[in-house]
Amino acid sequence: MTIRAALLAALGLVSVLFTAFWARELLRERREGALKLPGPKELAIGFVTDFFDTLGIGSFAVTTSAFRLFGVLADDDIPGALNVGHAIPTFAEALIFIAIVKVDGKTLALMILASVLGAWLGAGIVTGWSKRKIQAGMGVALLCAAAFFLMSNLGWFPSGGDGMGLTGTYLWIGVAVNFVLGALMTLGIGAYAPCMILTSLLGMNPQAAFPIMMGSCAFLMPAASIRFIKKRRYGPGPSLGLTLGGTPAVLIAAYIVKSLPLSTLRWLVIAVVLYTAAAMLRSALSPAPAAQPVRA
Repeated sequence: MTIRAALLAALGLVSVLFTAFWARELLRERREGALKLPGPKELAIGFVTDFFDTLGIGSFAVTTSAFRLFGVLADDDIPGALNVGHAIPTFAEALIFIAIVKVDGKTLALMILASVLGAWLGAGIVTGWSKRKIQAGMGVALLCAAAFFLMSNLGWFPSGGDGMGLTGTYLWIGVAVNFVLGALMTLGIGAYAPCMILTSLLGMNPQAAFPIMMGSCAFLMPAASIRFIKKRRYGPGPSLGLTLGGTPAVLIAAYIVKSLPLSTLRWLVIAVVLYTAAAMLRSALSPAPAAQPVRA
């Protein structure tokens, strides 16, 4: 069995195990009356964000902005919802792109493993953060996302080379950086643009970013999600809406639409993401409300 075939088999197993785990937790939440089923708004956000994620826009910054603008979820539950809700649609993306884009198996496996370890560490940290710290962290994450969108529209990404794999020092640099990107994913910094820059700087074909990024996300998001779910820091209803709306969107984008002129959309996304980042940072930096006096 090749490394690529082993990764696809492992991804299939992870998909089944995570889906079963989350379904059990949702049923428990339902029995306890803690699960509110998603409505059209949550389903639409899932469809739109995962549709454009499959085409290369990314989903985390756009989902965060939509949740904030429409008041879908409390700020401190958004990192968990991003990882839990987008996990199953990302399984579909990874299966498609790992099968289609022929990245060297060793490079793919090591970079995916590094991102999973980073995500497990990052989720353990983020689930213990206060609401203000999460708002500040996500505000910075959104500013980073806006910067990446701007670089993409202005053609500032490195052009890359023709390689579909890494060796020697370049391989270990890629592994180390992907570890950091996996940790940052748990805070809401999407991996697509940073991974595109990383692979291009290391001399790889920019198309190699798709299976590396989506494969990394597909394995790391369940690892992070388990921690968010166990801590109940994710919002079950909105997360379920992302999954139910996003999964068919991935298949439509990958097999029917395939490509769109995304430059104009990115400018709109930049504006929305910058507005949301400012709102997050303003909330994080605003004075705490005065304590109410205790009445005798």
